[in-house]
Amino acid sequence: MELGESQLLLMRMIVGHGIDIEELASIAGAVERHDDFVKRVLTASEMERFNSLKGRKQIEFLAGRWSAKEAFAKALGTGIGKLSFQDLEVLNNEKGAPYFNKSPFSGKVWLSISHTDQFVTASVILEENHEI
Repeated sequence: MELGESQLLLMRMIVGHGIDIEELASIAGAVERHDDFVKRVLTASEMERFNSLKGRKQIEFLAGRWSAKEAFAKALGTGIGKLSFQDLEVLNNEKGAPYFNKSPFSGKVWLSISHTDQFVTASVILEENHEI
C-alpha cells in the first residue's frame, strides 16, 4: 500500500491497563464513618445521579465510581494521590454504559464496571494512536 504525503498511518497502542475490586460493605462503611467521603469521590455531575438513587443503589453507584477511578489511576501508573478523584468523572451514555467524561488522558479510555451482591470491579484500558 502506497501512502501519499498527506496520508498518515496510525497504529493503536495500549499504554495502560488497570483493574480494581472493592467490597460494597467497605464503601458503605466509609460513607458511615466519613461525612465528606461521597463529596471527595464524586464530581458535581456524578453527585446528581447519586442523589437520584436510594439505599443500596447509591452504594453500588458510589463503589462503581470509586473502583473505576482507582482502575484509571492504576492504568495511568500514578495511583490516586498524584491524581485526585475530582480529576476524573464517570458518566453514562444514552445506552447506560459508563464512560470517562473527564480525565487527564488524551487518548481513548475503555471502561467496564461490574457488580455482584458483595463486590464491584472495574477495568480500564488506555489506548493511544501513534503515527507510523
